[in-house]
Amino acid sequence: MTSTERNPALNDKTSNPYVELILGMFRTGILGYGGGPSVIPLIHHEAVIRYKWLSDDEFGEVLALANALPGPIATKMAAYLGYQKKGVLGAVVAVLAHIFPTSIAMIALLSAVTFLSSSKIVAGMIAGVTPVIAVMLGTMAYEFGEKAVKGLGIYVGIGFFVLSFLLLESIQIHPAIVILLFLGYGTVHFKFVAKLKKQRRDKEGSA
Repeated sequence: MTSTERNPALNDKTSNPYVELILGMFRTGILGYGGGPSVIPLIHHEAVIRYKWLSDDEFGEVLALANALPGPIATKMAAYLGYQKKGVLGAVVAVLAHIFPTSIAMIALLSAVTFLSSSKIVAGMIAGVTPVIAVMLGTMAYEFGEKAVKGLGIYVGIGFFVLSFLLLESIQIHPAIVILLFLGYGTVHFKFVAKLKKQRRDKEGSA
């Protein structure tokens, strides 16, 4: 099934994988504001909703792995999506399309940094866009949390939320280490749950 069939809103001009990558990553680069985490909901929209390159579950898995690797999260996601679609050349195209808008903007606005930093208009723009970013991140966090609860169960899911908060905020362990720990547990979760259920059935049978 082609991208045009999956999404009727796409016309023939955007059915080319390279064109899709360029347009999608260009939009995330030019609309993303506030650093890597704030760009993730935009990448999610392009990859999952608009072009359907990945499913929600696949996107969550890729995001978790990307967070465990060094470097900016947004460019890692762009590189993966490009590679997944068209190999090495696709990865290069996606990354360039993502960073091009911000690179041009930085060069163009460099001479006006002093003025912009003290401008009340710019300060108002920043204040105005911050709630939008917060809502986007909150919505995405809720969706991932819902998937975690469905996959792990409500008690284990809530327990892991609390544990991750303590590790990240109280003990202040590096996020990459926390992600690797949880990924490690995830590899044995279903085997562990099956073992506990078997032990429970054996106890009930012996009683």
